[in-house]
Order: sequence, then structure tokens, then C-alpha cells
Amino acid sequence: MTGVPADQLTDEALERELKHLHETRHDTFLHGSEDALQFHTTRTGELEEDYLRRNPDRVIDARRTRHGSRELSGQDVVEPA
Repeated sequence: MTGVPADQLTDEALERELKHLHETRHDTFLHGSEDALQFHTTRTGELEEDYLRRNPDRVIDARRTRHGSRELSGQDVVEPA
């Protein structure tokens, strides 16, 4: 693995790395080698897991959940059984 381990990055560096990986994902998916795509996937997972560990109380936007999106748009919301 190359790059600084996620748990050694500052919060700012972690967010910067995540932003860059998210920006380059589509291009890597379409045009990267199998190795590049695997590395990208692994590194993104590592950084995302560390971000979630550091930010367990992050604000969740209701529009980013199926239930919340339907409720906000006035659709019927069916509770899971």
C-alpha cells in the first residue's frame, strides 16, 4: 500500500485525500488497469472507514436516505416489516 496510513493523516489531509479519490473514481473505473482499480477501491475504503470512525456523530441529511427522501417529497412511506 502506498500513501500515508489513514490513521496517521490529519482530519484536513484525510478529507482532501477522500475528495481527490472521489473525483478520480469514474476515470479510474473506466480507464484504469485492474491493479489501479483495485488499489483505488482499497484506498478509498481505508480512508472512508477512518473518516467514519472519526466522525460517528456526523449529521445525516434525510434526503440521502430512501425513507427521508420519500417522506420529504410527500410520497407514501412504508415501514419495513
